[in-house]
Amino acid sequence: FLENELKRLYKDEENLALVALVFTIMSIFIAGLGLYGLTSYMADKRTKEIGIRKVMGASGFSIIRLLSAEFVKLIIIANIVAWPLAWLVIRNWLSQFAYQTNYGVGMFIISGLIALILALAITGIKASMAARTNPVDTLKHE
Repeated sequence: FLENELKRLYKDEENLALVALVFTIMSIFIAGLGLYGLTSYMADKRTKEIGIRKVMGASGFSIIRLLSAEFVKLIIIANIVAWPLAWLVIRNWLSQFAYQTNYGVGMFIISGLIALILALAITGIKASMAARTNPVDTLKHE
């Protein structure tokens, strides 16, 4: 039957989609752990600076913004590099099929926004912990 023949033809693509999904979830998890570790390291290295800023009247939001701003810049740069490469890979992969789907810039923007939201959530957790510390505890050894 034609239906069985089509299923057989697209079985490799379904397997590829499953493998890609598993590796995507794993890479996002590992990247999130690395980002959390890097944010923890940055917050620990800058505890005195955070304490001085809090004594001088900085809000918790400004401290979170201070620690997250560097990651936002890096994510924007990473997206600028990744979007053309992803477009080339998608275009090359879809050229193998008789019928192709349209892919626009919206897909790339959404993926960049998801990466940005995840990074802000991860850095925001550790930055909010650093912003809630008592400045007396961080500055008492000076």
